[in-house]
Amino acid sequence: MISADRMRKGTALLARHAAIFARIERQFGVPGPVLTAIWGLETDYGTNQGRFSVIRSVATLAHDCRRTDKFRAELFDLLRIVDRGDMAPGELRGDWAGEIGQTQFLPSSYLKFAVDFDGNGKRDLIHSAPDALASTANYLKSYGWRRGEAWTEGSQNFNVLLEWNKARVYAKTIAAFAERLAASSR
Repeated sequence: MISADRMRKGTALLARHAAIFARIERQFGVPGPVLTAIWGLETDYGTNQGRFSVIRSVATLAHDCRRTDKFRAELFDLLRIVDRGDMAPGELRGDWAGEIGQTQFLPSSYLKFAVDFDGNGKRDLIHSAPDALASTANYLKSYGWRRGEAWTEGSQNFNVLLEWNKARVYAKTIAAFAERLAASSR
């Protein structure tokens, strides 16, 4: 998962967006390498966000008898995103399971944590890297991210990474990737 190509791109993006990452860290306490690791692992830095109609995906999952209640709620949240003007239905392209944007938020997380960080009046996690990265930091902060502390296994911040993705191996991958990115940007 932590390929040489992802490392190269991640290091370049950390440098290119240094001012945005600094602003995000000041506001939310989450450092750029952690956000860049999530961004790289989730969508290869926004290049592979999914091609499915999110509305169709979530509506289909709401009809599926395995998790009807969860995805019915996600469908209503998705419609709220459209209703408040953040995204038009045709723009909502994503993963088969309804994830949206450069760091893959479910609609409920989009509603709770998405922020307009580029100042254009919309919370756009698909087209705006600043919005997607700041929203991810807002998500992590809301689950108890501790500014300036480690994110290695056993830390409070590692537990927050487990809130991002419950799979321990995925959280360990985020932590390892972020550590390598931090070392490469020093």
